[in-house]
Amino acid sequence: MGEVLLKVENLKMVFQNKKSSFAAVEGLSFTVEQGKTLGIVGESGSGKTMASLSVLRLLPNQGRVAEGEITFKGKNLLKLSEKEMQELRGNEMSMIFQDPVMSLDQIYTVGDQIIEAILTHEKMPKSDAKKRALSLLGDVGIPHPERVYRSYPFELSGGMCQRVMIAIALSCNPKLLFADEPTTALDVTVQAQILDLLRDIAHEQNTAIIMITHDLGVVAQLCERVNIMYAGQIVER
Repeated sequence: MGEVLLKVENLKMVFQNKKSSFAAVEGLSFTVEQGKTLGIVGESGSGKTMASLSVLRLLPNQGRVAEGEITFKGKNLLKLSEKEMQELRGNEMSMIFQDPVMSLDQIYTVGDQIIEAILTHEKMPKSDAKKRALSLLGDVGIPHPERVYRSYPFELSGGMCQRVMIAIALSCNPKLLFADEPTTALDVTVQAQILDLLRDIAHEQNTAIIMITHDLGVVAQLCERVNIMYAGQIVER
């Protein structure tokens, strides 16, 4: 076994209002090792995405972690301040969201958004950040990176926006990458390219990946271990 990067123990995540509460995730425990890829598989509503948002502390307003412990590189994430979490998110931990069109800001160019992600966490000249942004766009299979760099998200297809989101997520070489249905909007050829890219990242940069999906074909190509979720719990490993 390699070094454990992320450890989740007995996680319970609930949605709560004034009258009642509902557990979306309960009794969840798993580990992710450095450079390894874990698949989390389950039908819609099984709690896959809520589990990842709990780790990143990006839950909706009525959601909260009620029980459990989340440890990343020896730090209990539930005890960190919001500023400390902001330093981790996008830098050491990053996420490819399921809905790229909604996740991207429609009034800023693609290039501006990638550069912002880079400069938020790393000090470098803007010209160097632009070079990295163009390189990332090429890495995720985008033809004519210069044109897409100058484009606004609303000018791009859903599949192209998905690839832009992947480029942003990879911009600071995170140690842990959450991929929430990252190939849903892509055709078969581009899907294969993205999976190859994620595999190369895991091996070459020693990045751990948590692949959240309902597609067992994707899991078979990329993941070394898999957890099956149903009704907020892991029912099979």
